[in-house]
Amino acid sequence: MLPKQKDQHTEVDKQARVMVAIASGKGGVGKTTVAVNLAVALAENGSRVGLMDADVYGPNCHIMMGVDGIPKARNKKMLPPERYGVKVMSMGFLVKPGQPLIWRGPMLHSAVRQLVTDVEWGDLDYLVIDLPPGTGDAQLSLAQTVPLTGGIIVTLPQAVSLADARRGLEMFRQLNVPILGVIENMSYLSMPDGTKVDVFGQGGGRHLAEESSVPFIGEIPMDPEVRVGGDQGSPIVVSHPASTAASAIRDMAHELEKSTALISRQQGGVIPIEVID
Repeated sequence: MLPKQKDQHTEVDKQARVMVAIASGKGGVGKTTVAVNLAVALAENGSRVGLMDADVYGPNCHIMMGVDGIPKARNKKMLPPERYGVKVMSMGFLVKPGQPLIWRGPMLHSAVRQLVTDVEWGDLDYLVIDLPPGTGDAQLSLAQTVPLTGGIIVTLPQAVSLADARRGLEMFRQLNVPILGVIENMSYLSMPDGTKVDVFGQGGGRHLAEESSVPFIGEIPMDPEVRVGGDQGSPIVVSHPASTAASAIRDMAHELEKSTALISRQQGGVIPIEVID
């Protein structure tokens, strides 16, 4: 948990000490799974955490967190539902299941702004933001909308995934967003005899981090319970807290706490959750 700063804001101000964007260059690498589990792990450490699903075309955070329904409102602001100690806001609350959002850039930008400004987040230590895959309008809108503390790239170890992850990493650099590091998901499969099988290759995430001169945050093994928990709204750090995958994610949460504490202090301790004019 981040060290508490002297409270200098009013009761109506919405503040966050750290805003972290979770991104990937392509879909299917488990980016949302990482974002959800990191958010829950941070909350388990005692932090006040929000989870914003900025993947407006394919929102899934609410499913993986096991929350649904239309959020209640107060003073013309949406109240994010809370589960596992995490406040959650997703476009999935506001559209019918299966309804496609066929939006151009301006509508997408407006939606991202609303997820930030029309939600009563309250005071947070962390706002974890799940970005859509790729390097398009949503990423640009978010970087132009909120003062991000930093970004994390999620990749698989395979070469094709790494090629796309490099684009996501360079996107953060071009948008002047500090890169907090690389997470390698589905790194290996543990067999009953204890051996590890490298299904998607080996060491790709670490290599990407080294060649890009950014931290390698860690690797998450393949575990069927990760998928089961995501489908059932019970993240692996909750459903199987003693698993290797859950332990790896908790370690990553600790690394995130350490790496963002210094940046947070450099940015002034707390930053408003509101749009940049």
